[in-house]
Amino acid sequence: MPKRHQKTGLSRRTFAGAALGLAILPSIGRAQETDFAKLALDTSAERAERILRAAKEEGVLIVYGSAPVEDMSAIFTAFEKKYAIKVRYWRAGPQELIRRTETEYRAGRFDVDIVQANGPTMEAIRRENVFQKVYSRFHSELLPQAAPAHGEWVGERLNIIIGAYNTKSVSAASLPTSYEGFADARWTGKIAVEATDYDWLATVVSAMGEEKGIETFKRIGRTAGFSVRKGHTLITTLVAAGEVPVSLNVFSYKVDQLAKEGAPIAPLMIPPAVGRVNGIAATRRPSHPNAALLYYEFMLSEGQQVLLEREFTPTNQRIQALPAGMKLDFVDSAKLLDEGEKWTQLWKEITSLRPGK
Repeated sequence: MPKRHQKTGLSRRTFAGAALGLAILPSIGRAQETDFAKLALDTSAERAERILRAAKEEGVLIVYGSAPVEDMSAIFTAFEKKYAIKVRYWRAGPQELIRRTETEYRAGRFDVDIVQANGPTMEAIRRENVFQKVYSRFHSELLPQAAPAHGEWVGERLNIIIGAYNTKSVSAASLPTSYEGFADARWTGKIAVEATDYDWLATVVSAMGEEKGIETFKRIGRTAGFSVRKGHTLITTLVAAGEVPVSLNVFSYKVDQLAKEGAPIAPLMIPPAVGRVNGIAATRRPSHPNAALLYYEFMLSEGQQVLLEREFTPTNQRIQALPAGMKLDFVDSAKLLDEGEKWTQLWKEITSLRPGK
């Protein structure tokens, strides 16, 4: 009997200690989160030097994003060369990026330091309370559309969505000057579109007049049809290779990159051109808080020059202002997130249409 009492007493002490530890862990987490919030919003003159010293001690940065590795590697290389901090990049499509980030945070796993993705994706993750608002003196230099009022993420580049065509397969003179012109059987099997670009569709048809715009794209589907592919980079490469003669929605920077390399590809400018902000945010509880803030500042300053050299459109207007006279209709990330189901289903319906059906 005494042994049993001794064993029971030990067990109770063990469980009591474990319970105390579990109670302390959330408190520690909240304290870390509070400390990072203070650091992220610090406006003192000493902040930059303090972050730099601590970031070099951390030595690592973990970024989750959706941009192609070949484009991000130029930025990471410049950052690593300047600060000797190694960047680890995990890339996925928007839905997988949202799912993994949210799942990890709900499970109490806080590996990721920085998230970089298109506006609607950033807004979806923000609403799960994953991002920390950050102070930066570079915010005032950004394109107004790149600075949402909530401040929990900001735009670091602008993806301009335009059309493109293969110059060996299609003559410039034969191209329509409006979307209505593609509702013609002679374009059957020649038009590629990106499978997930519901926000592009919403922005374009809203500019055309929603009812008229939707009917126009349905007519294109019924008379010419769409070759539906996933990935803007893939589609642009296919156009350059001549596998598909025309695409209605690719990123302008990739067209410029391939044309500069000598590929037979040229931009197809049918108004409105659509501007989609690509954002950056620091998470609330980053594994490497100082490296996260150092990279955030780099991305809005020196990193903007790297983007420009890669044919991207930077959001920092001191690096490069938008061309005079360029008219862009911007994707409203918050609105499109709220109406996402409507536009996703509509885009699926339109792209599933076939000639004669």
